[in-house]
Amino acid sequence: MRSFPAPALAMVEKMQAAAAAEPSRAIALQGAPGANSHRAAQEFAPEALPLPCFSFEDAIEAVKNGRAGSAIIPIENSQHGRVADIHFLLPESGLAIVAEHFMPIHHALMGLRGADGAIGPFEAAYSHPQALGQSRHYLQERGIVPLSYADTAGAAAYVAELGDPSLCAIAPAIAADLYGLEIVDRRVEDAADNMTRFVLLAPEPLDPASLAGEVAITTFIFEVKNIPAALFKAMGGFATNGVNMTKLESYQKGASFSASMFYADIIGAPGDAGVDRALDELAFHCKELRILGSYRQARGRDLA
Repeated sequence: MRSFPAPALAMVEKMQAAAAAEPSRAIALQGAPGANSHRAAQEFAPEALPLPCFSFEDAIEAVKNGRAGSAIIPIENSQHGRVADIHFLLPESGLAIVAEHFMPIHHALMGLRGADGAIGPFEAAYSHPQALGQSRHYLQERGIVPLSYADTAGAAAYVAELGDPSLCAIAPAIAADLYGLEIVDRRVEDAADNMTRFVLLAPEPLDPASLAGEVAITTFIFEVKNIPAALFKAMGGFATNGVNMTKLESYQKGASFSASMFYADIIGAPGDAGVDRALDELAFHCKELRILGSYRQARGRDLA
C-alpha cells in the first residue's frame, strides 16, 4: 500500500510535476490532496507548491534528496496526543525544525449513495488513526467500525475507488468535493477545540541570533545518565534559570526498555543567558543531548 488511490493519482502527479519544476518552492507533506497536511501547507505558505507524499518518511526524504525545500509534518493533536512515530522520525531525519503552525481540525463523515439512492447506514469508516481517535465516540455511538488508512483525504479517495456504499471516510470536507463523495455529517470530531500542531522541517536550522527580540521555542531530545535522580537534577537548571518548559515527553529507545529518551520544548533559544545555562546543566546530566531547532513561537503557551 505504497501508492495513492486512483481518484487521487491525477492530482498528485500534477502537483509532483509542478514541484519538480521548482523544488525550492515545494513543501513536502504526507497525504493525498485535501488532507489536513495539505491544508496546513496552504495556510502556512500560500505561495508554496504542495508536494504530496504517501508517508511521513517519504515527505522527509523529499527534503533530504532536494525534491522539496521543506516539509510540513503534524507533530501533536490537542485531543489525541502526539502523532505516532514522530519522535523517532525527527531525530533520525537530520532535518531541523524552523517553524510551527497550529490549525483547527474539523472532520466530516462522507460516503457514496447506494443503488436505491440512499446514503448510509455505514458499517466501517476509513481514516488516518489520528482522525479515528479524534472521532472515537462519534463512531462508537453509531456502531461504525474504524479502519486505519495512511491519511484522511487518501481514505476518501480509497472509499470512492472501492465504490462500496457500506463504507465511509472521515476526512476534511474538501475531500468530498475532490473525490465525488457526499457529506453525511460535519464536525464529527469529539472535541470542538480540536487543534493540531505542525512543524516545518528544513535542511538547515535557523540561526538563533535571527530570533532576537521575538518569543522563540527550542525543541530538543535528550537521554539522562542512568543514575538515581538524574532527571530531577537535569530539570533543575530550567527552574533555577527561569526557563519555561512547555512540553516534556518520554519515549523508549530500542527494545530493552532500559533507556528512555525525552522530547522537550522550552521558551527561548540558545544565546539567551538563562537558556544557555540551563542547557549546559542539562548536558552535564545527559548521555545525549540534541537540539532539533529554534524557531518563532506561533501561538502563545498559557501559564495559567
